[in-house]
Amino acid sequence: MSFNNLGLSAALLKSIQEKGYSKPSEIQEQAIPEILKGNDILAGAQTGTGKTAAFALPLLNRLQNAESKRRRVRVLVLVPTRELASQVGESFRDYGSNLRFKTSTLYGGVSINTQIDKLKKGVDIVVATPGRLLDHLNQKTLNLSELETFVLDEADRMLDMGFIRDIKKILNYLPDEKQNLLFSATFPKEIKSLADSLLNSPKRIQVRSNNSTADKVIQVVYPVDKSRKRELLAHCIKEEGWFQVLVFSRTKHGANKLAQQLNKEGIDADAFHGNKSQAQRTRALKDFKDSKTQVLVATDIAARGIDINLLPQVVNFDLPYVPEDYIHRIGRTARAGKEGKAISLVSADEHKLLFDIEKLLKSPIPRETIEGFEPTQNLSTEPPKSKGNNRRRSSSAKGGDKTRSSKGRPSWNKKRNKNTSSKNKRRS
Repeated sequence: MSFNNLGLSAALLKSIQEKGYSKPSEIQEQAIPEILKGNDILAGAQTGTGKTAAFALPLLNRLQNAESKRRRVRVLVLVPTRELASQVGESFRDYGSNLRFKTSTLYGGVSINTQIDKLKKGVDIVVATPGRLLDHLNQKTLNLSELETFVLDEADRMLDMGFIRDIKKILNYLPDEKQNLLFSATFPKEIKSLADSLLNSPKRIQVRSNNSTADKVIQVVYPVDKSRKRELLAHCIKEEGWFQVLVFSRTKHGANKLAQQLNKEGIDADAFHGNKSQAQRTRALKDFKDSKTQVLVATDIAARGIDINLLPQVVNFDLPYVPEDYIHRIGRTARAGKEGKAISLVSADEHKLLFDIEKLLKSPIPRETIEGFEPTQNLSTEPPKSKGNNRRRSSSAKGGDKTRSSKGRPSWNKKRNKNTSSKNKRRS
């Protein structure tokens, strides 16, 4: 299949060619024709599958076919984080570089007055986070009464961050007659309920099974004592020559502390989290993308906003409390058809968290013990015991965890884990 066969205009095909894309991804191949027809869409796709282009290209095409001399907001894309808003807005501008449409990105942490001035001049496409969009709607600086298409991107992340109530408020400002597109990597019950209320006879697209991870991500668990995680991370970065490493920390304080410790060891690192100003976050992300910073230590706010095609490694310094976040984290690597590796540094106290992740994946993650960092507390290969349930999972793995030299070739083994639910509502 070629982009030429999808019904896109010559101007968009030129932009696609300039971007160096040769053929559409699976989500693009399925979604673009349906969106061009004006159908509602319920799409499940992992990060890195090209879903932004899957809705941006056909929406630009539809705007072009019904071009108007009067600018008004015709497309609204709602995203969970500032970084993702910036990324999606830039994609619309890139794909529409040969067209005359105006795109505005609205998110917190920057002056609202600058955004208001741009809106007054007229825009066709708005990409926004829920908090700042509501600010504009409450101040009546944005009119969505003539909206033609509403896109809810990363819907499951919206749920994780506590934005469902804000989304419902926003829906009250939108016209009833419009095209609705919902994209999500996972489909918890709340997202299914939202889709049922929002979408009208949607075309369902699932390019991968629910809660699956990208095919080209090599996943591995390094069992290690909690007190030696930082030491093991620094060892791997130096000995295995890791560069441009995205490391996930569970807390903002932990991210700051780890970045400081790595810097003391001669590893150029920076922290990226919600307590940083927007200017600091923008600078940190730019330095990381430009390879000026070797390691970026981030909280889950970055799991949906970093788009680097050649990011080789993602490291879970702490496992997430919410298993779905593991999928979003490791989806930062192996993008655009490239291979990547996701390493999780797991201590014995994280047994339940690992079990829940593997239960979600429906598969154990291979284990590999690094020589010189053998844990004093073994990471169990059995499911955690629960009250009133004495059943034990039989293991298909033969033998125990295997060990390799940090410079040797990996040998694999297995494991599992359970969950502690946690939600971190934050205002974008």
